[in-house]
Amino acid sequence: MLCSKKYFRRETICTTLTLAHHIRDIKDPEHPYSLEELKVITEDAVEVDDNRSYVRVTFTPTVEHCSMATVIGLCLRVKLMRSLPPRYKVDIRVAPGTHATEAAVNKQLNDKERVAAALENPNLVDMVDECLAPSYE
Repeated sequence: MLCSKKYFRRETICTTLTLAHHIRDIKDPEHPYSLEELKVITEDAVEVDDNRSYVRVTFTPTVEHCSMATVIGLCLRVKLMRSLPPRYKVDIRVAPGTHATEAAVNKQLNDKERVAAALENPNLVDMVDECLAPSYE
């Protein structure tokens, strides 16, 4: 599990540091580097409010017209969906002013029906799984 346990209260506690550490090794869909190495995600761009069960990750695509921005955001969402307890609301955002279609990408990444439809596409799921696969370098 991604977050630490507080046994005396029997609840999961998430921190920005544990969350950032957990998503830093996601691989870029087009490059042999992690999102952290490409500076697509940073610890400063991860916000966690454990009391409100809310997580926001803001990522910065490598170029303004990055064709993989939606896939990168989907990778972040899937990683968090698989790792966080279901009580968390996850908000994935493109950093303001860093992508030509920022509003459209944000809308797509935070719409449950669109995400569910994307995850029904086996080719897209394979691409996401490949990005999330552990690296043994």
